[in-house]
Amino acid sequence: MSEQAAALQGEPVSVALTGASGAQYGLRLIECLVAVGRPVYVMISRAAQVVIATETDVKIPSDVERAQQKLTGLYGAVPGQIRVFSRDNWFAPVASGSGSPSATVVCPCSTGSLSAFAVGASDNLIERAVDVALKERRKLILVPREAPYSEIHLEHMLKLTRMGAVVIPASPGFYHKPDSVEAMIDFVVARILDQLGIDQQLMPRWGSER
Repeated sequence: MSEQAAALQGEPVSVALTGASGAQYGLRLIECLVAVGRPVYVMISRAAQVVIATETDVKIPSDVERAQQKLTGLYGAVPGQIRVFSRDNWFAPVASGSGSPSATVVCPCSTGSLSAFAVGASDNLIERAVDVALKERRKLILVPREAPYSEIHLEHMLKLTRMGAVVIPASPGFYHKPDSVEAMIDFVVARILDQLGIDQQLMPRWGSER
């Protein structure tokens, strides 16, 4: 094992970005996971690529190898720490209960993806990864970003919550008096990291010293 590989800590975390607004949340989450030495499996939907290009200055190539190189360089990951999988790579670890990680985060989670997850569609790798997380009773965090929510959206969130998923709407709080968009992004990412049981310094927990 190389020194770089040995520096990685803990099991991989899957991060899927779908086509809702809020690509910054998913990218920041990947950055934070890399910073604490966690291996990261990344899946980016076609719609998410459009959203990322629209909302940020980051351009993620559609080619998997180039996308992996881009994210590795962008966040200073060690070689192999970030692995990117295409939507139809059914041999990816996340496609099977015997190889999937202990935690999967869909951030941001579009309402279309939410619907597919709720009915077990599994028409692409992101949907299959979520289906595996549910059937294996592993940590699943969904971060929807929509306003307002329709009855359909709420029913799907309730259904998935009852299945064991944790729903964290991308709704930043303001009690920490954020002075930038980045601070509001970090509020949501901090809540995700808390749910993953990963120590974070982005935001103090309520009641802690400031």
